[in-house]
Amino acid sequence: MSTSVPQASTTKAAETTGAPTVKAKVKRRKFDPWGAVAWIVGLGFFFPVFWMVLTAFKQEVDAYTTTPKIFFVPTLDEFKAVFNQGVGTALMNSLFATTVSTILVLALGIPAAFALSLKPVRKTQDALFFFMSTKMLPVVAAIIPLYVIVSNIGMLDNIWALIILYTAMNLPIAVWMMRSFFLEVPGELLEAASLDGASTWRAMREVILPLVSPGIAATALICVIFAWNEFFFAVNLTAVQAQTMPVFLVGFIAGEGLYWAKLCAAATMAALPVVLAGWVAQNKLVRGLSFGAIK
Repeated sequence: MSTSVPQASTTKAAETTGAPTVKAKVKRRKFDPWGAVAWIVGLGFFFPVFWMVLTAFKQEVDAYTTTPKIFFVPTLDEFKAVFNQGVGTALMNSLFATTVSTILVLALGIPAAFALSLKPVRKTQDALFFFMSTKMLPVVAAIIPLYVIVSNIGMLDNIWALIILYTAMNLPIAVWMMRSFFLEVPGELLEAASLDGASTWRAMREVILPLVSPGIAATALICVIFAWNEFFFAVNLTAVQAQTMPVFLVGFIAGEGLYWAKLCAAATMAALPVVLAGWVAQNKLVRGLSFGAIK
């Protein structure tokens, strides 16, 4: 025969013994005004992106209205129209140029950053200043000699010309970023690896690179964003065969008017690869951007 203890006696016993009750454990959260402000600001920054994606599923009649139309019948007609206008070529050109240039930047930047941090070379500061001095000249001031050079070697409207320029454009930033990540690695690790008989290349590959991989991922993502969004070189040095997504988007701005829904559909497709890349690398990106912040 089982006996049951009344709830009132249990609560009374808990109060007598000082044991915490369920109500005592629950704490009311206080209203945080700064948190509310942060949410409002964040939603304000996100709203144009949300409206762009929403407009991409509208017809042109629903998109180009004086009063914004929220309720509508979604359609994929604008995405089909974008594909019919040859977005595939521009998308593949952007993917190829961005991927290859980022790989070249990492292949050249990792040894340079390693040599300027854990294995310092002579006149390190001069080398660092040279890297940053390449970013001081405005791009518009260099476009005429670049155009003449590219034209003389027969690489106008060639995707490899953009790859070389994107690599040169992102390499100084990548070296500076990765050097700061390498400086956070204790030099004793490299010394211990050398005492164990590991060569410099093996120590960097098996000891140093796994530690700084979040920083390398963050650097790669920034290079991807810069290369993917680059417009000035692409619009001046390409025409049809090497056309990239930013140049392709300009084609929707015609003299007879703006095709809002079609432009938003193309812009959504252009933004999607970068968003996916950031989502895939988000864990390493957060670790990389905060690398060395806490000792």
